[in-house]
Amino acid sequence: MNGRAMVWSVGMVLLASLGQTSDGAEAPETLAAQVRAREVAFARTMADRDHAAFSSYVSEEALFMGPTVLRGRAAVAEGWKAYFEGPRAPFSWDPERVEVIDSGTLAVSSGPVRDPEGLRVGTFNSTWRLEPDGQWRVVIDIGCPPCPCPDPSSETPAE
Repeated sequence: MNGRAMVWSVGMVLLASLGQTSDGAEAPETLAAQVRAREVAFARTMADRDHAAFSSYVSEEALFMGPTVLRGRAAVAEGWKAYFEGPRAPFSWDPERVEVIDSGTLAVSSGPVRDPEGLRVGTFNSTWRLEPDGQWRVVIDIGCPPCPCPDPSSETPAE
């Protein structure tokens, strides 16, 4: 192999290894970016008023916990159908944090839920699973109201 071919080959091997760990698995940062992109696309289904697309991001085994517990993709799709009626989304969400476990098969995403005017009205917490078809889908979802936490800058230090 001549020098130019050797440099090209080494370069291609290095390029192919970007985003992977030493054992060939994808790096947590790469997987987290995938899940973040899926979460953003999932949220876009609400803005786009696309109920069918929304359902495609939900695992067949999903568990959505709200005022009632919805079990399975069909129940979640039915339970969320009313949110897709009308021209304007009743709320939006976007991920602030995304973390993936070391095995690369489960992830959690969390962030603000906002009303149509942009006021934060809650926080979502979604667990994503890498499914056998290679797609990340929400398997557990639970929201909570915004925290009425005091502003840390106004607190006096403990003595």
